Amino acid sequence: MQLDALHLTPDHDIPAPVLTELTALYASHREFHALSGDFPDPDDIRPEQVAAALAGELADPHAEVLLARSRGRLVGIVVTLARHPDPADPDPWIGLLMVDAAVQRQGVGRRLVERVEERLRTAGHDAVRLAVLDANPHGLAFWTALGYEVIGHRPDRQLDRPCSVLRKPLVVSRRAARLAVVAPDGSVFLFRYDNDDTGVHWALPGGGLAEGESPREAALRELREETGWTDLEPGPLLCTWEHDFTRTHARLRTSEGTPLRVVVRQNDHVYVTPGPHREPTGPGLAAAHATEGILGWRWWTREELAAQREPVWPSGLARLLDDWEKGRRPGPA
Repeated sequence: MQLDALHLTPDHDIPAPVLTELTALYASHREFHALSGDFPDPDDIRPEQVAAALAGELADPHAEVLLARSRGRLVGIVVTLARHPDPADPDPWIGLLMVDAAVQRQGVGRRLVERVEERLRTAGHDAVRLAVLDANPHGLAFWTALGYEVIGHRPDRQLDRPCSVLRKPLVVSRRAARLAVVAPDGSVFLFRYDNDDTGVHWALPGGGLAEGESPREAALRELREETGWTDLEPGPLLCTWEHDFTRTHARLRTSEGTPLRVVVRQNDHVYVTPGPHREPTGPGLAAAHATEGILGWRWWTREELAAQREPVWPSGLARLLDDWEKGRRPGPA
């Protein structure tokens, strides 16, 4: 499927062949137009009416009309709004999504939404909103199946029709905690990971917060699960570190049935504590490491850590540990 912006003529008109295609697409949705009241006669939708409707959309400088084609045929239209007129609303909107009735129930709408979300995500947006007429349960079912959640109710701006407002995060937030264990010789313990989400990298023991956990509790639990060490406690906060990666969503799937991948914005609370130089030990570690994608572990000196070519989480760890050690040393007498 190809998704491109609608290009107007030098006179700011829709090219005649495109307008003919758009009129046929609009006319294929007689029931929706009868419900919405957007056209005087849903059985007789005319090119000039479609042109006027789209001109009204394009009058907003933040609006964009996108045309979806499959094998050269127009199969859908989307109108997006990068900035809502309400200054308190931070998200872009999908103002219209319409798929040719002849290709409905073939996954076209779902693929079209995926393309639009990717455009908005690439443009730096964290979420997207839209409104569905309360009298349109089929539309509501379509959007909620794609992960959109109802966040409120209000009339629309044009005709004061009651609507449900839906929102979907384009960037999923995740909280995590890690613990830097520093041996007496100054070396730090790290795991080497390899998984589909983040690729090969080195990271401190740790992971995501369970429901109701504090970052300190999560750091301690993860340390025990991944190393078997039960005699350490998180010390001071070394840093907080925010980074993005792509992860397969557990519930959302594409029209082909494959899981959707979403951008995850992870905020790590990283704590530090002194500990002995030793190896992980305890039953069940091999299975736990296989599940987490842990390939191995190593104690790193600061010099080795600074020279490591593979990614290290958090970035700048050697410098952070140097600063922490300087802060621990007593000043001159």
